Amino acid sequence: MFSRISARVGFVSTRGFASSTAARSHIGKLPIKLSEEVQCTVEDIPLEFCKSFSRGKDNYLLDRQVVIKGPKGTLKTAVPKFIQISHDDHSNSITVTVENPEEKVQRSMWGTVRALLQNNLIGTTEGHLAIVKFVGTGYRGLLENGKNGEKLVSLKIGLPYTPKLVIPKGLTVTSPGPTRLVIEGTDKQQVKLFAAVIREHKKPEPYKGKGIFVDDEKIKLKEKKIK
Repeated sequence: MFSRISARVGFVSTRGFASSTAARSHIGKLPIKLSEEVQCTVEDIPLEFCKSFSRGKDNYLLDRQVVIKGPKGTLKTAVPKFIQISHDDHSNSITVTVENPEEKVQRSMWGTVRALLQNNLIGTTEGHLAIVKFVGTGYRGLLENGKNGEKLVSLKIGLPYTPKLVIPKGLTVTSPGPTRLVIEGTDKQQVKLFAAVIREHKKPEPYKGKGIFVDDEKIKLKEKKIK
């Protein structure tokens, strides 16, 4: 009956299918606990060295950096002005806040910066690692020395040539076995990126399950089409 009346008078209901409000992540509010051997400071970046990013018509300048120094090294994260870092001496922890939590860009950067700082804390104290596995007959990764003394990863993956990759500075690669490589470093992004670069040379294929796998990666095998 209500639908008939609405159609006659031109009434359109704007009620959605769900009455609950959209859930927001509160990861940015969680404090980051520092150990006694870790130092965290905030430094200004000279204007000529500042990077920036754009969201729509607005441009945001990364004019400060959060420096986390631990026993394994030092990592720096550039942040915009609206990100605030406060240190609690009593609990020896830092908290990330933003000037306006209702603004979309600030809200999205809030949790991102907090996650980056947490990863940097783990990296400077424990380190990050990625395990690269070679699956296939004769597939393996070898560690070699280059002509200029640089460390290389040589990939034997059934290609007519042998890809050789220079190990980036700050990363350590070991080989516990011919089909395993362990990549270690303080910067999680660089560790996972180098593992992804190695994987790109022979992605896992879904029929025989051959290829280069990273960490706990698994694929679902397909059946061959029989004509």
